[in-house]
Amino acid sequence: MKTRRMLLAVAALALLVGGCGPETAKPVAQSVTAQPTKSAVAVHSAGQVPVGPGPQGTYTVQAQPAAGSCHVRTTADGQPLPDPACTPGATNPAVTQANIGTTICHSGYTASIRPPAGITDREKDANAKSYGYTGALHDAEYDHLISLELGGDPDDPRNLWVEPPSPGHQPGGGPNNPKDAVENQLHELVCKNTVPLAEAQSAIAGDWTTALAVVGHPGGK
Repeated sequence: MKTRRMLLAVAALALLVGGCGPETAKPVAQSVTAQPTKSAVAVHSAGQVPVGPGPQGTYTVQAQPAAGSCHVRTTADGQPLPDPACTPGATNPAVTQANIGTTICHSGYTASIRPPAGITDREKDANAKSYGYTGALHDAEYDHLISLELGGDPDDPRNLWVEPPSPGHQPGGGPNNPKDAVENQLHELVCKNTVPLAEAQSAIAGDWTTALAVVGHPGGK
């Protein structure tokens, strides 16, 4: 009898464990397999390029990164690229995909929002120290990483840097910036609604030398 009672007790215990097991395991399995939602991924992607303050009625000299804290990168063929920690780019919130026809694709818009030389000359001098640039400032361009014609912010320090001359530049010849041609081609593609504005902005902010290829138009036509 004692043996029978022991067997019944073991069987009852097995039933109890078998009934509870799946219920306790279920929430653990759910937490392990949970995936981020599409909206969370979209928000993360949209936040990659900072948004600047936009055009100002009166511009003031903007503080620049600390002297020597920024470092120029170069491509395989020696073209200069900014330090992404100092100059990640910044967009103009007044320019959207919906209004490009009355902003960047409208003649005269960029001239109307460009900061005066009295402001940018002082910023350029300070930014040269940020990047440790010791060449002639006349030969370097104080460049909008995301150009005004692509909806870049006019005076956000994250969108401006002293861009050294490209390889082959003749000293004393002034800025020699092949990036300008890329900006013009991207602007044409955006204004033809061939490339979305945000894609062009992200591509030029990442690496201007590959921007046209990134948006799928290596020739810009």
